[in-house]
Amino acid sequence: MKATSVSDRELIREYLQGNQASLEKLIHRHKNRVFAYILMVVKDKQLADDIFQDTFIKVINTFKAGTYKEEGKFIQWVMRIAHNLIIDYFRKSKRIPIIDNNNEKFDIFDTIKFTNDSIEDKMVIEQIHQDIRDLIEYLPSEQKEVLFLRHYSDMSFKDIAEQTNVSINTALGRMRYALINLRKLIREKDVVLTV
Repeated sequence: MKATSVSDRELIREYLQGNQASLEKLIHRHKNRVFAYILMVVKDKQLADDIFQDTFIKVINTFKAGTYKEEGKFIQWVMRIAHNLIIDYFRKSKRIPIIDNNNEKFDIFDTIKFTNDSIEDKMVIEQIHQDIRDLIEYLPSEQKEVLFLRHYSDMSFKDIAEQTNVSINTALGRMRYALINLRKLIREKDVVLTV
């Protein structure tokens, strides 16, 4: 008769107390699900292996740093790390286009994309939008309000000024500071906002 399975929470606690075997059990328990997800998205076994390893390196580093917050959602947290690493890979791989300048038959029109966005492109764009929404939450409430009204409600600064009961110059100033603060947050948090 097999004993009841030890919970993820218990394995994490044991690992943090120095039991390396608990980490192995934890990884073994979830490796198929995490790897299958990564492989399904990147469609390259070697790349999937690399991202899988990077995922669990991040998990281990978070454990060692003592910053893991136990909420009973270990696998969701690991899948989110894997998802973010996939997004990072796609962003970085498309950030710098490679052009062979020595090719005399090079035609700039050959580099234009004529197809619809791939699933990877859509994931990256979705993640960029989520990253921006997350960063906006760090802004002071007046700046956040003006930014949302302007970009998400498509209001003019005149309408924003009327709705928020401030002058147009104040609304413009709040928007200016919101954008300055967003740029600073993007640099501080090393967020990549390119496809």
